[in-house]
Amino acid sequence: MDRNFARALALVLKSEGGWSDNPADPGGATMKGVTLANFRRYVKADATKADLKKISDAQVATVYRRFYWDAVLGAELPDGIDYAVFDFAVNSGPGRATKYLQATTGVSQDGRIGPATVGAARARPAGVVIHQLCDARLAFLQRLPTWATFGRGWSDRVRSVRAQALLMSAPATVPALAQPAEPAPAPGPVRQPPRVEVPSGDPPAVGPASAPPHRPGIPVAVKAGGAIAGFLLLAYAAWHHIAVALQGIF
Repeated sequence: MDRNFARALALVLKSEGGWSDNPADPGGATMKGVTLANFRRYVKADATKADLKKISDAQVATVYRRFYWDAVLGAELPDGIDYAVFDFAVNSGPGRATKYLQATTGVSQDGRIGPATVGAARARPAGVVIHQLCDARLAFLQRLPTWATFGRGWSDRVRSVRAQALLMSAPATVPALAQPAEPAPAPGPVRQPPRVEVPSGDPPAVGPASAPPHRPGIPVAVKAGGAIAGFLLLAYAAWHHIAVALQGIF
């Protein structure tokens, strides 16, 4: 899908590196994978190698989108397959990448991706298409006369493309649903403190054992009555003695 272009381009640029002008490379002078011919075609018609060396990120994205991504209809291909075909196109040309995709999906190899190729790519498991396409791509590279020079780098690149494309094709991981909270235990009867046995005659007490209940002293009125009774007894005793004494006199 087109949303993968920025991610796919970032991955491609890791493989393409920076400036290169190796005489053994049929692509000639390149900067970040952009050839001088494509730079002149999409950015500056009379560009020199010095101009190519100073290519901006925006110019790089313009060339890759127009010459490679749009050419293989990357916006319409399934996730992962879009990147695998895109990187193949950058490395070996859009026409070859398209024909290999068509061979993998069993449609006519006309070198142009249309509804039939897109439909066939969507109808098959993405992982199967990616594996078969990368296998075919590697076999093609191994037949090239420059394999001895670039074979190790190409092999590493195809291995990385395969792994990254498979990651892109995997469905997004659905975060695990939050586990429901443990239900609160149903309210039960209120637990009462243990009962304490008390001597017979006192009301049962509820709660932990405590000091014996306070027993109030003798009421004040009782104390007052006792004092009066004592006074009367003393008065009676005194009167009795007086009476006995009087009887002795008379």
